[in-house]
Order: sequence, then structure tokens, then C-alpha cells
Amino acid sequence: MTVPGQTSADLELAVTAAKAAGDILTTYWHDRKALTIDTKRAGDFVSQADLEAELCLRDILLAANPDDGWLGEETGGRQGSGRRWLVDPLDGTTNFLRGIPHWAVSIALEVDGIRCLGVIHDPLKQETFTAVLGRGAFLNGSAIAVSDTTDMTQALFGTGIPFGDMAHIDDHAADIAALMPRCAGVRRMGAAALDLAYVAAGRLDGFWERRLQQWDIAAGLVIMHEAGAVIAALDPADRPERSGTVVAAPRALFDTFAATLRRQAASGNRA
Repeated sequence: MTVPGQTSADLELAVTAAKAAGDILTTYWHDRKALTIDTKRAGDFVSQADLEAELCLRDILLAANPDDGWLGEETGGRQGSGRRWLVDPLDGTTNFLRGIPHWAVSIALEVDGIRCLGVIHDPLKQETFTAVLGRGAFLNGSAIAVSDTTDMTQALFGTGIPFGDMAHIDDHAADIAALMPRCAGVRRMGAAALDLAYVAAGRLDGFWERRLQQWDIAAGLVIMHEAGAVIAALDPADRPERSGTVVAAPRALFDTFAATLRRQAASGNRA
């Protein structure tokens, strides 16, 4: 499926914006003790690094397309012309603030309600994951694809564990208890955008998490789709774009992976 009117110029623009924001973040990374940090809620932080990076993204993306809509983690949203940018200027803020080198800039473009472009840029590792709907997924310009793992016992999955007072901590603990005996391991690395990109690149064999925000997943969903992942919500009748709940894996693993998680959710009558 391709999107009429989608151009290579949009991808080039998004990569340029992601790298510019990444440069701002990298500068702050080397002087983190000088950052002013605010707490949104328990375990959820924001600093001027996040804010400046998002303003940089907005300036670049909307200067080129002034009528476009916008949804940013730190600056909120506005309606536009049928096109909308969804951005997370710093996915993995806690990692960033604690000196853990695993965080990224995430940018997606939505056209007439269809997420059709994704860029996830990791400045420290100099890795830029990109995709445009119908054109494949890439890492630094080279094509990528999901893993060829077919055996659940050999599969390595990624997830995000709820923090603070989030209501679904028990749900996720039950998911992990159900899945761990059936797979090779589970990783919680603290940056959902990179987890999704790693599924696309075959580094992880799958990913699941509940109640993510759209700016967390918009770019990663496009990149995973173009890399060959099967993507769904935990509730088969729902969609990640609406619920923020994601289950993704290569086709050979998806049914068993999803069934394990869905059985657990059904046993607790929750998703």
C-alpha cells in the first residue's frame, strides 16, 4: 500500500530534522548535570533537552510545510491540512538523564489518517532507521528485515515495564510470567521507539507493551511494517494506532507469541 502524494522530500526533511534534534541532545548529553529536570509524574521526567529538541523538530518540519498538523510529546497538538507529524524528541528520557546510551528521536508522518513515514534516529550510535509505506525499511540506507527465527524457545522479545503508579503493572508482570518459560528471554531497555526499530532490524524477535502514547510508536509501526512484522493490538478487535497497545513479531512467531499474551490477558479479563 502506498500513499498518494508521499514524496522522498518528506523523508529527507524528517531525517534532517531528526539529526538536528539529535545534535542538540548530544550536546546536552555531555553536560547532563547542568540540565533543569521536571517531573511529570512518578518515574516520568522532562528536561530542557527534550523541549529544545522538540522545538527544533517543529521549526524544521513546519517551516517546510506550514499547513501540516502536529502532535508532539512536549508541545501538544494542532490540526492541519490532512497531514500530521507525530514526534517524540527524546524517547528514553530516563536513560538519557542517567547516562545510559540508549535513547532516540522519533518522527512519523500521517497523511489522511494513514501513518506513512517513520524515522528513528539514535545519535550516539549513529543509527538512523527509516521507512516510507510501500518502499521498505532501512538502517543507514541499507535494507533491513525482521528476524528469521521460527522457534519461540529461541526468540528474544522486548517490552516496556510500567513505572510509578501506572495501573497496569500487575498485568505486565503476569505477561512476563506467562511468556518467560516459552522464550529465550525478555529485554526492557527503556526506549520503545528503539525497541520497535530493533524488531524491524531483526535484533529483537518481537515486542509488546500496553498503553503507549502515539508519539512513542507512530514511527516504529511504519518501520516494522515495512520490515515484514505482523503488528496488532493485544485485543484483536483493536488497533495500536488507537489503543497504544502493541504486539509485533515476524509472521512465523506472531500467532504463538500473541496467543500467549492474549490468553494471559483473557484470564485476567484485561487488556
